[in-house]
Amino acid sequence: MAGEPRAYEGTHPHITFRLNLSGATTVPLWILLGESKSKCQHVAGTLLAPQRSHELMVVYLTKGALATTAIEGNTLSEDEARKVVEDVSTLPPSKQYLAQEIRNIVEAYNEIKNELMQDPSIEVSPERLDHYNAQILQGLDVEDYVVPGEIRHDPVVVGNVYKAPDADDCEYLLGRLCDWLGGADFEAPEDHPEYRAPLAIVKAMVAHLYLAWIHPYGDGNGRTARLLELQILLSAGFPSPVTQLLSNHYNATRTEYYRQLKRASDTGDVIPFLTYAARGFVDELAEQLDIVWRWQFDDRWEQYVYQTFGELRTETSRRRLKLTLALSALHPEPAARPEMSMLTLQLARAYAQKTPKTLTRDINAIRKLGLIERVVGGYRARKDIIRGFQPERLDGVLETESMSLVQRDAASTSIAPLVPGGDDG
Repeated sequence: MAGEPRAYEGTHPHITFRLNLSGATTVPLWILLGESKSKCQHVAGTLLAPQRSHELMVVYLTKGALATTAIEGNTLSEDEARKVVEDVSTLPPSKQYLAQEIRNIVEAYNEIKNELMQDPSIEVSPERLDHYNAQILQGLDVEDYVVPGEIRHDPVVVGNVYKAPDADDCEYLLGRLCDWLGGADFEAPEDHPEYRAPLAIVKAMVAHLYLAWIHPYGDGNGRTARLLELQILLSAGFPSPVTQLLSNHYNATRTEYYRQLKRASDTGDVIPFLTYAARGFVDELAEQLDIVWRWQFDDRWEQYVYQTFGELRTETSRRRLKLTLALSALHPEPAARPEMSMLTLQLARAYAQKTPKTLTRDINAIRKLGLIERVVGGYRARKDIIRGFQPERLDGVLETESMSLVQRDAASTSIAPLVPGGDDG
């Protein structure tokens, strides 16, 4: 009868579909959400060369797909998983089911992304979650009681610790969850649009938590929860590389992840779980930005080298450019003088018919341009020159443990004068 209490209300009082983000205990969470928003904006605004952009996507798609399956027991290495993602895997038959788990996640991710590109307003629905679960389990051997994409009919105990709600309540709970996620609790007030990104992050984490609590499917609930998280972040406009990061964090801190899930269900207080997830999101974003900043640093240095050499009108200038770029690729390690003409196949060909004096003249010319320096062990590129393009400042409150190594070095290195460009002499 309508109005009668459901079983879960007595057995799972923590499933309330309510969220209070005010109060002193939420202050650390809001700080982390603000930092997450800022870092996501940095990633979104990054201009990378096509090959760099592709590499970033492949790296984090691999990490995300592996993380979301590894936490459920997938044992592939990151290199093996990447080959699956790039469809060049040659795994033996005994590991094909592991590859299939990865492929299922990648295919689901691509489908979600493509659908949202066509219609960003797609809402979370029980039917959509059923579809995700069916995709996740496609082609995998499952227990007899598991029907991919269908609500379970049997009781479930997760990890011999958490007893999920009665199967008769699952369909109702899944509908309530989807209605709640599409409701006003996760919408920013019109006069505070700056809350949109933080609330989207909260929505993704809460969706994950509640789906784990409800555990509506016979198998694949964690993977379904992580796909739901990804859909929410993508639909909110977050750049695709960052949408993989929460899965990375949960997998990297697996023991703490399960501890926080249990704590939240035991106490009914979701703020510690959200704070744990947000802190990991910030750390994962910092690592991702470190990669992006290093790439930008290298690209900016290469541009500076080309600008310094000017027009490459002669064989000599082209050879010296190749030598400079080869030394740049080794940075910060130096190259001994006898090895310098053999650093790349192109250099070996360029110096094949030259005397040692040619290499000496080239080294001296490049040093005169200020692009390389002599150090213990040989010569290296002076890539620190690029740090002169950053604003001068003293060490201070901007120094954090998660700060990019490039930034830390820049903050603690005296600004080197820039050397004007010139020809090859």
